[in-house]
Amino acid sequence: MTSPTIAPLADAFGRIGELVDQVLDGLSPEELTVRLDPAANPIGWLVWHLTRIQDDHVAGVAGTPQLWLADGWQKRFDLPYPAGAHGYGQSDADVAAFQGVPAELLAEYHAAVLARTLDYLATLDVADLDRVVDEGWQPPVTLGVRLVSVIADDLQHVGQAAFVRGVVERRRG
Repeated sequence: MTSPTIAPLADAFGRIGELVDQVLDGLSPEELTVRLDPAANPIGWLVWHLTRIQDDHVAGVAGTPQLWLADGWQKRFDLPYPAGAHGYGQSDADVAAFQGVPAELLAEYHAAVLARTLDYLATLDVADLDRVVDEGWQPPVTLGVRLVSVIADDLQHVGQAAFVRGVVERRRG
């Protein structure tokens, strides 16, 4: 059971999962790759990226392997990216290479990462949030700050995906 102090973090990640499901619901692989201009990120790539960041960052603080690699998601997606790619710093051409991924696969990967995240959060108490997890920044990054950073990033990207979905739906007529 998640401690009452950690519960808001679990709630935030759960809400992101609900939003991801809403954004993906009923979209074709083609609709997932619609770009509003040549430099814009499509829905599918945004959801993949936010999920990859969550997988990478939570695995990093939990000291566990990323599901992307350990559970074979990389092979299932069959994207032309290096094994450890998570979208940060990718070029427009890299983003354009995100093709042929069905919404169901994106939703399944996100659900697996969410379950792993919630399992990890259930092991924490409030004192854990002050643990330094990255000394590469000034000030050093604590676990609490890292988790809030992932939540903020995920919310931004799922909001962007929802906006693009709205445009795609209007174009459908």
